[in-house]
Amino acid sequence: MDAAAAVAQLTPLIDQAAAGERKADIGMYFAASDTVRRALLTRMAAAVDRLAPSGPYREQAADALNNPSAYSDTVLVMAGVLDALRDDYRAGYLRSVEELIHADVFADFLEMAEELHSKKYKDPAAVIAGSVLEEHLRKLAVAHGVAIETGGKPKKADTINADLKKVGAYNALEQKSVTAWLGLRNDAAHGKYGEYDHAQVAALIRDVRGFMVRHPA
Repeated sequence: MDAAAAVAQLTPLIDQAAAGERKADIGMYFAASDTVRRALLTRMAAAVDRLAPSGPYREQAADALNNPSAYSDTVLVMAGVLDALRDDYRAGYLRSVEELIHADVFADFLEMAEELHSKKYKDPAAVIAGSVLEEHLRKLAVAHGVAIETGGKPKKADTINADLKKVGAYNALEQKSVTAWLGLRNDAAHGKYGEYDHAQVAALIRDVRGFMVRHPA
């Protein structure tokens, strides 16, 4: 889950609980509308299930929901869980070890591409940077539940790119950028070396790195 998207989903739930807390008597506020309380708790539980990794977030939420006390107490405990989860998303603490390894490996390959480019080997640099992009798209697809095969065969990178846009992994503008980057990579891989220049390869390496930072997988 993209951190910004997770924060956007968690914030309204935390704010709704805070609105109740500001009432003169929070117990009366939630008791007056059991439907409101149950709906809020259901949405909070769904958010934890959807956004939280295994561990303390889920354990605290399960304890609060399985051992309810006063109306207000359960809501506030859940709000605290969501608040901690939101803060950790904002701080970048929820990137998994696997994600960090992917990032490090891809960074190494992009550094290799930069080194080749600096020595005027633009064509292998373009192939490496484009290959990093293609593999990152596959990792991103898995993270977003997008199939990377069809009929038992790997999907083309352009198809995965379109599918990722459809599920909201990124917007149409970024989809077009990815299409252009993949096009440059294909030109390099098929020996069309005159279709691009050194400046475009430098931009490709820079832009692929920026894309991976914006959309970790």
